[in-house]
Order: sequence, then structure tokens, then C-alpha cells
Amino acid sequence: MEEVVTENRGNREHKDRFFKKVFSSKKALLNLYNAVNGTNYTNPDDIEINTIEDFLYLNMKNDVSFLFTDKMNLYEHQSSVNPNMPFRGFIYLSKLYHKTVYEKYDFFDDKLVKIPMPQFVVFYNGTKEEPDRKVLSLSDAFNGDGKFEPALECKATVLNINYEHNKELMEKCTELRDYALLISRIRSNCQNGMVLGDAIDKAIDDCIKEGIMKEILEAHRMEAKEMLFTEYNEEAHINHVKESSFENGYGKGLEEERDRAILIFVEDKLEDNISVEIIENKLNKRYDLSSDKAKEYIERASAIMKEKK
Repeated sequence: MEEVVTENRGNREHKDRFFKKVFSSKKALLNLYNAVNGTNYTNPDDIEINTIEDFLYLNMKNDVSFLFTDKMNLYEHQSSVNPNMPFRGFIYLSKLYHKTVYEKYDFFDDKLVKIPMPQFVVFYNGTKEEPDRKVLSLSDAFNGDGKFEPALECKATVLNINYEHNKELMEKCTELRDYALLISRIRSNCQNGMVLGDAIDKAIDDCIKEGIMKEILEAHRMEAKEMLFTEYNEEAHINHVKESSFENGYGKGLEEERDRAILIFVEDKLEDNISVEIIENKLNKRYDLSSDKAKEYIERASAIMKEKK
């Protein structure tokens, strides 16, 4: 059976992004690796996945790390480009090397210990215009006047994976191309006045009809929708949607989007048999809801779940 990158089930509040779900299989991950590096490897079983499960971004899992050939690879998905990415990558890679290399070899021996070469790639698909490729360096953050050579460096290669960008990369990796197309269609539906939930549903339906990501979308439709919903409700994205929506006359759907997101969140907790008291507390912290409002959402979510049965 093919190994997949699994979610840390110990804390269901920490959600995988849909990008990570798409590349949860070694086969898809190998296709992405080949596309990024211009290689033609064929055996997915040679990949050794070593993702650090408690490394989070905005309470979400957006990374996958793996050892392949002679490289330690860190792949991260982001909807914004942050100049501090190299530092985050440095911390992550340090943890990886400590776990996979330092604890296994004697670094006090006279012989040189050869270690995997690090590669840090960020796949960007935010709404702000960015070049197809850019490189961010940790050394840019160092204090000083530049007279001394730094002892450390970590570079983040940022690849723009929005639809119509990096076409050669997309042609080499079908999973990446299809993911970019799905996201593009969701955005287009939102711009045409749909509320987010309907925009996601229509994009998923259209992709399935056209054979785009059909297998994963049919098998994991609700999970995929929730992941996409959560991604789109990150604060930075919501701020952008507010600006662009009102500019285009579509601001009225924002409250409906938030309402749907809260209901999906509550249904997920109820399915996991989380107590009502804990759910109320989470709603208060995450969405700034009063106790009465939280109870109202719990009742609505419970009613929806009963109807589904």
C-alpha cells in the first residue's frame, strides 16, 4: 500500500491544507520533486517522509519534508510571501537534521560525516502579483554593516504556482497544474458574486466532470471542501477578499462565508465527540463569539448533522 503523509490525529484543530492533501502520496510527491528539479526518478518508495508534525503556520499544516537521494527537502505552501521565510526554514531544517542525522552519527569522530543537502521550496499561490521564481536569503536579515561573512545561510526558493504561471513546471506535474486550476476556478466564482461555499462546490463539481483531480475530489469531497474553506478564511485572505469584493460590488456575501465556516468548524468538532463546553470555548477564542451565539451555532450544526443522517 502506498504511504501517505498523514495528519497528526492527536490534535484535529491543526488542519492540513488542501495542497498538502494533494501531495500526500509518495507518487504525487515524486512527480513534484521531478518537476522542481528537472529529474526523472520513477520509484516513489525511495522517498523517506520525515515531516515534523507539530510545526504549524496559522494553526495549519502547510509543509511536507522528505529525504530523497542525497537531499533533505522541505516543501511549504503559502498564500503570502514573507521575508522571514528563510528563518522559518532554517529552524525547521535544524530540527530535521537533529532528528534524522545528529542523533544517528558520531560527530566527534575524526572522519567527515556526509549529510544530505538541504533544499527549501515555497509554493506560493496568493493573490498578490509575484514573479514565477524568486529567492529569499536568511543573510538579508542579519544585522551588521556587511564587513563580515556570515557563518550561516538558508535560502528559500519561492515558486509562483498560480494558474498561468510557471507553465513548464505545471506541464511536468499534473497534480500541481490541476491544483492551480481548482484554486483559479474558486477565485473566479467568488469574483462572479458567489459566496465562498458555493464557489468551492461549483469548482469541485466542474473539475470532477472534466476529470480534473477527480479521484481525490470524489473520495474526499467534504474534507477537501473544509480544507479549502479554512484556507480561504485566513485573516490575510479575508482582508483581501473584503477589499476586492466591495470594489466589485460583492461584499454582501462575506457574512455568509463566515457563517458557513463556523458551521463547518462546529460540525467537525461534534463528529469528533468534543464536548459542547470545549466547543463553546473554542468558538469564543477563534471567532470571538458570545456564549449564547456559540450555543446557537452548536444547535444549528447539530440539526444539520441530523438531517444528513
